[in-house]
Amino acid sequence: MSGTHAVASPFRQPKAVFAVAFACVVSFMGIGLVDPILPAISHELHASPSEVTLLFTSYLMVTAVAMLITNWVSSRLGTKKTLIAGLILIVVFSAAAGASPTINGIIGFRAGWGVGNALFIATSLAVIVASASGGFAGAIVLYETALGVGIAVGPLLGGPLGEISWRGPFFGVACLMAIALIATVVLVEPTPKPAHKTGLSAPLRALRHRGLLIMSLTALCYNWGFFTVLGYAPFPMQLSPIKLGLVFTGWGILVAIFAVFGAPWLQARLGIAKTMYANLAAFAAVVLIIAIWTTDRAVLIPAVIISGIFIGVNNTITTQAVMTVSPVEKPVASAAYSFVRFIGGGLAPYAAGRMVLAFNIHFPFYIAAGAIAGGIVILSTARQRLAAAERVQAEQVGGTAPVTTGPETTGPVGALIPVDGSAEPAAPGTPVILAAVDSSPMAALVTEAAAVLAAGHDGVVHVVNPDAPGALSDRSADAELLRS
Repeated sequence: MSGTHAVASPFRQPKAVFAVAFACVVSFMGIGLVDPILPAISHELHASPSEVTLLFTSYLMVTAVAMLITNWVSSRLGTKKTLIAGLILIVVFSAAAGASPTINGIIGFRAGWGVGNALFIATSLAVIVASASGGFAGAIVLYETALGVGIAVGPLLGGPLGEISWRGPFFGVACLMAIALIATVVLVEPTPKPAHKTGLSAPLRALRHRGLLIMSLTALCYNWGFFTVLGYAPFPMQLSPIKLGLVFTGWGILVAIFAVFGAPWLQARLGIAKTMYANLAAFAAVVLIIAIWTTDRAVLIPAVIISGIFIGVNNTITTQAVMTVSPVEKPVASAAYSFVRFIGGGLAPYAAGRMVLAFNIHFPFYIAAGAIAGGIVILSTARQRLAAAERVQAEQVGGTAPVTTGPETTGPVGALIPVDGSAEPAAPGTPVILAAVDSSPMAALVTEAAAVLAAGHDGVVHVVNPDAPGALSDRSADAELLRS
C-alpha cells in the first residue's frame, strides 16, 4: 500500500493570500527603492554617504528590534488588525519621509516605517504559511516570490521617480501601500484573537533552541554581506538614478528567479546543507571580487547584478530551513529569526560608510566577504539539524508511505516511514506521542506542540492525518534535535 500526494501549485491561492502577497511586494520594494536615489539624496541634502546609509540602518535596526514585539501585539489584536496596523504605519511614515526637508527627518521617518514593516513582515509570513494552499514549501515559495518581485520592482520604480525628484519613490510607496491596505481590509477575513497571549520575551526565549540560533546567526552574517552590497555599492558606481535603477532591477530579477526556481531545483539535487554551503561560498567569492575591483565599474556592475543569484537562493533555502528546524510556533520563530538577521542588515551599510572614511572604499567589501565566510563556519555546526529539516521537507513535498501493520510489524502500530525508507521505528521504551491532524492551517501548530512535548520526555512524535486515504503522515521527530 502506498500513498501519493499531488503537489499543488504555489500560485493557486485564495484571494486573501494574494492580497497579503501584494502587500509583501510593496513592502519589500521599500528595501531596494532607495538604492537609485542614495547619491541624489546625498547631493540634494548635502549629506555624506555614511549619513545617507542611515536610511538603511534606521529602517532595518528598528525593524529588527520591533520584531520582538510583533507576536505580543498580534496575540492581543489578532492577525488581521496587526497587518492593518503595520500597513497604516508604512503609509504614514513613507509619505512623511517624502515630505521631509532634512536628512535627519528622513532617517527618523524611516525608523517609524521600520516599526510598521516589522509588524507587517512577521505577521504576513505567518498568514501566508497558515492560509496558502500547496503546503508549507509552496507557501515559502510564494512569500519569497513576493520578496523577489518587490526587490526587483523597487529600483525599477525608484529610478524613474528619482530622476524627477528624490521624493518621488517615497510617495510612490505610500500610494501603493495604501492600495495594499484597502485590499487587506476587504479580502482578508477577520481572524479571532489567539487562544493564548504571547509574552514579550517569547522570541528571545525561542533563540535558546540551538538550531534556530545557528540559522539566525548564519543569516546575520549573510545579511551583513547582502546589505553592504545593497547599501554602499551604488556610490562607487557613480550612475544616474535611472541607470542605478536598471542595475538593481537586473539584480532583483535574478533574486526573484533564483528564489522561485533556482532554489528548489538546487535543493532537489544537492539537499539543503550542500546548497547552502555552496551558495554562501559562491556569494562570498563574488563579494570578494567586488572588494578587489570596487572602482572598476566594468567589473563592479556585473558582479553586483550576479550577486542576486546567490541572494535569491539563500532567501528561500534559509527561510524554509528556519521554519522547519524551529520547535516553536512559526510566528515566534519568524520574529526571532528576523530580529537577529536584520541586525546584520541594519549595521552593515552604516559600518561600510565609516570604514570607507577610516580605511578605503575596498575595505567594507572585504569585511563583508569575511562575514559571509564566517556564516559558513557557523552553519557547519548545524549538520544534524539541517539533515532533520531535509527529511521533514521531503515528507511534506513527496508524501509518505505507511509501514504495513500486522503480526510482523516491530514498530508501534501507525508508525510510518517516508517513501525513501529513511525513518526507523522508535526504540523499545521510547515515549511516543500520537498527534492526529487534518489539512487545516492549525495542523502545523498541533504538530509543533506535540514536538515540544516529546522533546521534554526524550520521545518521538507520530503524526496521523486521516485526510490522506490509505496513507498516514509521519513526521517522527528526534527529541534531541527538537530540544536543542
